[in-house]
Amino acid sequence: MMSFISLLLVGIMFPAIQAKQFTKCELSQVLKDMDGFGGIALSEWICTIFHTSGYDTQTIVNNNGSTEYGLFQINNKVWCKDNKILQSRNICNIPCDKFLDDDLTDDMTCAKKILNKEGIDYWLAHKPLCSEKLEQWHCEKL
Repeated sequence: MMSFISLLLVGIMFPAIQAKQFTKCELSQVLKDMDGFGGIALSEWICTIFHTSGYDTQTIVNNNGSTEYGLFQINNKVWCKDNKILQSRNICNIPCDKFLDDDLTDDMTCAKKILNKEGIDYWLAHKPLCSEKLEQWHCEKL
């Protein structure tokens, strides 16, 4: 009983990260300001994010000695800082764990920086899966 109470107190004191599994239309609504940014249509973003993270904000992928975080799979060697890669360039100047919550403001800011510096092909799913035939990625509710 004592361990249950201790665990309950820890849960209250340190609430879990608010993560979200978006639907296509929910994500389209949140990302609508990215439509056309850098010449990339919203449907391309929606498709790329689906193939990158499945619309799940808590997606973490370990990849060749680095880790990628969140919907946009932002890499800890270059774009964000975590406790795994202490020499990160942290170009976005954002802790990597901020890409795991349901507030996409910082994710979008960093994704725009990545797009400006690296182009859309930073996201490997884009070219083979999201550069044409994008009708299925449109949301009619917008």
